[in-house]
Formats: sequence, structure tokens, C-alpha cells
Amino acid sequence: MKTFSLPKKGEYPSYYETYLDIVPPADYSELILSQLIEIRNLFASKPLGWESIAYAQGKWTPKEVLGHMIDTERIMTFRALCFARGEKQSLPGFDENEYVQSADFSKNSLEDLLEDFEAQRRALLTLVKTLSEETLDVQGQANGKPITPRALLWIIAGHFIHHVQVLNDRY
Repeated sequence: MKTFSLPKKGEYPSYYETYLDIVPPADYSELILSQLIEIRNLFASKPLGWESIAYAQGKWTPKEVLGHMIDTERIMTFRALCFARGEKQSLPGFDENEYVQSADFSKNSLEDLLEDFEAQRRALLTLVKTLSEETLDVQGQANGKPITPRALLWIIAGHFIHHVQVLNDRY
């Protein structure tokens, strides 16, 4: 398992505090693995068809939320890899609404999306094992803002918590 501290203010843009403020103190790898079980349990606890119904007009379905989480985690993981390996170029931002619309997650089975989420999480954990403490603090630029691999990795955990709370509260 890999243990490393949460990022400090200044290692990330302030708009990520929404996610970082809700991350509990935990061993990173254990938290990431526990979230795998949590997402499977959440979807398993809901009635058939729940995953395809948005809670309001213009909102994402639970399958779209899951797809968004997968896409975001891939992007954050890629950014962390790039900066940990010394990338000097600024990486682009992304429009999550366009990504969800373009992906058309409704065409994917829930099981395929859950398997994809698990595969992404397992790839994240194998990457984390290769990162030294020093590389976690290498600052890069994403979407025109400075950020570290440490911050990106913890944002993944907080982003998950945020969206699971939304799924529990609104759907």
C-alpha cells in the first residue's frame, strides 16, 4: 500500500478545495480500493433501471455520472503521470459536459462501466506504486493553472466522494 500526505494549499487551484476538503485522512491506496467496493455496492443497492434515470431535466443519469468519474480519473491520472515524469508543457483542460455527451454512456451496460471504473482504479494504483515522494511534488500546468501530482491523486479520491454523495442525495 502507498501512503502519502494530502496536498497543501498552493499545490492546486482553489476550485479543487471542494473535493480536497471532503477527503478523510486515510491511507491513499486503501481509500481508493474501498471506493471500488462502495461504487459497486451503491449501484447494486438500487432498483433495476435506476442507473438510466436523471433526477431532473438536463442532469446526468447515474451511468453518465459514473462515466464522467471514469473520464475525469483518467485525465487526472494522465496529468499526474506527465508531471511526475517532468512534463514541462501545459496540459489542456476539458469540458466534462461535452465529454459526457460525446461518450453516450447510455449505450454501455452498467457492468461494462463498473468494470471500466475498476480497471482505471487498478491502473491508478499500479502507477502510484512507481511514484517517489519527490515526484509527487513536481509542479506542472493543467488548464493554465499550477498543480502537483500529489494534488491530482487526492482530487481523484475527493471527486469520487463528491459524486457518490450526489448520487445518494439526489437520485
